[in-house]
Amino acid sequence: MAKRILLLTQWCEPEPTLKGLVFARELVNQGFDVEIVTGFPNYPGGKIYPGYRIKLVQKEVVDGVRITRLPLYPSHNRSALGRVINYASFASASLVYGLFFARRPNLIYAYHPPLTVGLAASLIRFIRRVPVVYDIQDMWPDTLRATGMFSNEKALRVVSSVCDYVYRQMDKIVVLSPGFKKLLIQRGVPQEKIEVIYNWCVEDAISGGAVKATPAGFPVGKFTVLFAGNMGRAQALTSVLEAAQLLMNKARNVSFVFLGGGLEVEHLKNIASEKKIENVVFLPPVPMSEVGAYLAAADALLVHLRKEPLFRITIPSKTQAYMAAGKPIIMAVDGDAADLVKEAGCGFIAESENPQDIANSVLRMIALDDSERELMAENSRRFYSDRLSLKAGVSRFSALFKSQNDKF
Repeated sequence: MAKRILLLTQWCEPEPTLKGLVFARELVNQGFDVEIVTGFPNYPGGKIYPGYRIKLVQKEVVDGVRITRLPLYPSHNRSALGRVINYASFASASLVYGLFFARRPNLIYAYHPPLTVGLAASLIRFIRRVPVVYDIQDMWPDTLRATGMFSNEKALRVVSSVCDYVYRQMDKIVVLSPGFKKLLIQRGVPQEKIEVIYNWCVEDAISGGAVKATPAGFPVGKFTVLFAGNMGRAQALTSVLEAAQLLMNKARNVSFVFLGGGLEVEHLKNIASEKKIENVVFLPPVPMSEVGAYLAAADALLVHLRKEPLFRITIPSKTQAYMAAGKPIIMAVDGDAADLVKEAGCGFIAESENPQDIANSVLRMIALDDSERELMAENSRRFYSDRLSLKAGVSRFSALFKSQNDKF
């Protein structure tokens, strides 16, 4: 009989997520019987998606995966109160469903954030005697403090205490980087309880294949360094603009391309205009299905985050997408992400928020011949396939789930 998994996550397709339907479908292919328990789609805008309306329960089957949608308060704005109600409403609904209506699973997989999902999972575990694998994608309260969602230190201490409680209840904890594991060990979580399983990317949208045509607005005849994704305060892209300015006379054939949206886009454009930084191009966000064409058209791909202790143990999701695209990478993030690129041998490391170091890494990349850059590209593809891909990740999860037999 197939092992039954209750996959507890507040977010699922059509919302943007990695550990929703795609993950569940691969688990079904591995022989598991999976039920996703999730909310009605409203992330990231905080509005219920067209074609859905909130009701007590909605059940559907997609690609062999049973999906149960439960009511929640839709919200995803800057209001901390709105976020708290959003998180608490789904946790309450999932707790009631998990205790009284869900068929008893062999195992619960719980996705964090938010922490409230972990609370619900721990209570279901205690009452129904079911092991839980807890997947931590954001380190709370560190992320709350770093992003400014909560600034009240008393509230953050309460969140930290709740985190400690949830960690103690879980049978296994999965984290996305070695740094996350080290931090949890420092906070008293037993080392043997923690597994590092790297994230994958949206593979259907990312391709390292040949470009049939240069995407609209993309520089032609230039060595292009592409940054793709959100442009907010965490990305600290003024340092990248300064690096571009340093290269205006040293490397006239270089162009920096910023693809995406975010709170800082207009600010960055104003800086580029005021300082007459002419070797930068800003392109608007494109559908995920089109991102692969832009990655494939670039000569090198850039990752950058500001200097922040939390980011040293974070692997930005674009890292996996860049590797899957099979391109040389300039990694301007200190810590675990830089270590990953070093291990893969697929690019150069630059110090975060150091314009000169970023510029020097670009110059080093330009100085390589085509065969050396192609070797980096091949290393990217191979490392992703072997260590970071959906297939590799689900294989690790499958083995972990099977090891949790007969916990109670």
